[in-house]
Amino acid sequence: MRQRGFGMVEVLITLVIVAVGLLGLAGLHMRAQRAELESYQRVQALILLDDMAGRLRANRDAARCYEITTDDPTTQFIGADKDPGSCAGWGAAVTRDRADDDLSEWDDLLEGAAETRGGTNVGAMTGARGCIDYDGTGTNDRYTITVVWQGETPTTAPASNCAQGNYGDPDLRRAVSQTVTLPTLP
Repeated sequence: MRQRGFGMVEVLITLVIVAVGLLGLAGLHMRAQRAELESYQRVQALILLDDMAGRLRANRDAARCYEITTDDPTTQFIGADKDPGSCAGWGAAVTRDRADDDLSEWDDLLEGAAETRGGTNVGAMTGARGCIDYDGTGTNDRYTITVVWQGETPTTAPASNCAQGNYGDPDLRRAVSQTVTLPTLP
């Protein structure tokens, strides 16, 4: 008795195994792309964080002008809503103007103005926002600079209050922070 079709079954089983393997490979590729995007966004956030830290250190006479209120989700965190009049007691007019220019430029960078494609800003993270908190307790002035953005996949929500409630699922919000200490000089 001869068996027929046995080779065909082997071919079909092999095709199913190869198809499942290719689907797994496609899924792995998608996860790698998401991880690459998350990594890119974190690097961009760190660059913008370091940029503002340098601006703050360079304009220490008007450092209090950089403070931005962040607890209200409806507040613009940087740039346009920064009231230059709120800096009346800090530094000379030229340093206050420089602080306002710095915040406006940082706002543009957070919105991706450093890189455009077809007239659209594409050079920053998704929904990037910046916050600067002042802590005057102790002998030195301390500023915590935070950059937040929307991630691709849920993780654990960051402890920072910056732009809290602005990204739907709190587990999609990403944040990086840096503390800048400006010592009191004689």
